[in-house]
Order: sequence, then structure tokens, then C-alpha cells
Amino acid sequence: MSKDRLSLLAAVAVMAAWGVNFSFVKHVLAEIGVGAFLFVRFTALPLLGLALMLAVFRGTVLRTWPRREDLPRFIACALVGHALHLWAVMVGMDLSTAFSSSLVLTTAPLFTLLILAAGAERLRREQLAGTLAACAGIALFLGDKLAAGAARAGLGDLLLIGAAALFSLYTVLAQPLAQRYGPLPVLAYTLLFAAPFILVATLPAFLATPAAAYTPAVWTGLLWALIVSSFFGWMLWTWVNIVRGIARSAPFAYLMPPIAGLVAWWTLGETFSGLKLAGAAITLAGVAYAQFGRRPAAREP
Repeated sequence: MSKDRLSLLAAVAVMAAWGVNFSFVKHVLAEIGVGAFLFVRFTALPLLGLALMLAVFRGTVLRTWPRREDLPRFIACALVGHALHLWAVMVGMDLSTAFSSSLVLTTAPLFTLLILAAGAERLRREQLAGTLAACAGIALFLGDKLAAGAARAGLGDLLLIGAAALFSLYTVLAQPLAQRYGPLPVLAYTLLFAAPFILVATLPAFLATPAAAYTPAVWTGLLWALIVSSFFGWMLWTWVNIVRGIARSAPFAYLMPPIAGLVAWWTLGETFSGLKLAGAAITLAGVAYAQFGRRPAAREP
């Protein structure tokens, strides 16, 4: 099998894993809460990151340590991308639904465009039109939930919008670091720098969670969310981007909300009104058009 075909299968597999992950996380949050989940996550993932660093770099791992002038940016990425972003994602998912969470988080590219526009880049007409369409779709989607009396879920979606903005800010902040150090050291060290803040803040919630809450189903969800989705999922997705290029890989992200919606309907019993589905379709179309509408051909680095 060619590497291009293998990367295609890998991209679909990653989107399926991430789509299923929303239902897994919803179940885990319902059983142990946000604090305990974050404590387990930031205990396990930094250790996994450091273990992979030792395996990849072996005797030269100390040479990957951030230079003094880059440490403030590493710490900023840790706080924005892991501490604040993941807190907002978990609390938002706990308040909202699996399908809503997957849909709202796909708006992250819009915030990336807006952040870049605040700097040196100008938004094209297609990007502006797509952004406005996506915002209209989100408003329609949230309006349907609020009209149905789901104010709690609407608050969760607003937190998820904030999480998407934080992830975009992290993407922009981390770009020069990834170019200098590579994606693995950036991921490993930002996880490591974020862990103390999260562990201190979530330790009381972890200690207050009874051991009986960690049922086999909860451990299955934790293993899927941490190992399959967060760790190996991102590693595999990085390889897909290398093989196929970012421009060819990005459209696969639009598979995630439909997969998340189908799994949530099957496992959690979520229901979707016609107005909600229309808002979701407009949102995805707007994000896609903002990213790819009349995009000039660019050579992959």
C-alpha cells in the first residue's frame, strides 16, 4: 500500500477516534467530574510525553531543553493551550452535549484567521464571508437550544467558543517554537509546564472522588481519551500532515462533528432538531469556505 493511501486511511481513523472521544469524555465527566478528569490527564500525559522524548532523543534529550529566551513563550503556550484551553473544553463539554462540543470546536480556524488579521495579515473577502456565515450558523444553533430552555447547554457552548479561541491563540504562539524545536518537544514541555498549575487546582476534586466512581467503563473512557485520542491520535495526525501536507489534511476535520453526532445519538441518546442541524450545516460550510474558498495555490514547505 502506498504511503499516500495509508495516510488517507490514517486520517479517517484519527477523525473517527476523535469523533468517538466526545461521547467517551461525556460519560467520564458524568461519573468523576471535571477536576478528577483533568488531574488524571495531567498526571498521565506529561509522563507519556517525557517517555517518548527519552525514546526518540535518547542521550541527547537535554539538548532539547528550551533556551532561556524561549522559556516565556513556552510557559505562555502551556497556560493558554493546556491549562486554560483544556479547562474551558472540559467544563464546556460537561455543560453541553457531545455533538455541540464537536461542532463548536471546529470554529478554531476562524479565530486563527482573526488573530492573524490583528497582526500583519489581511482577511480576503472569502475569509470574511465564511466567518460571518459560520457565526450565523452558530447563532442559529445556539438559538435553537436556548429557545428549548437549554440555557445550561448554551453556557457550555459559549465556553467552548472561548476554548476554540484559546486553541487558536496557542497555535499562533507555538508556531515559531515548533519551527525551532519540532512538534514533539513543544508538546512535551508545554504539557510539563502546565501540569503543576492543573494538578494543584484539581487535587481536591480528585481526592474527593470516591474510588468506586472509577468503574471499568470510566477506565475505558479514560484510556481512550488519554492514550488513543490525545496521545497517539495527535502523533498520528502529525504524521498525516507531514505525508499529505496541511492543506490536504485540514478538510478531514469536517468529518468529526458528523461522527460525534452519530455516536452521541447511538450511545447517549442525543436528539437533533431540524433547526439545529441547519445551524450545524451553515457553520461547517462557513468554516470550510473561510479556509478554502478561492484559496491561492501554495507550495507545501
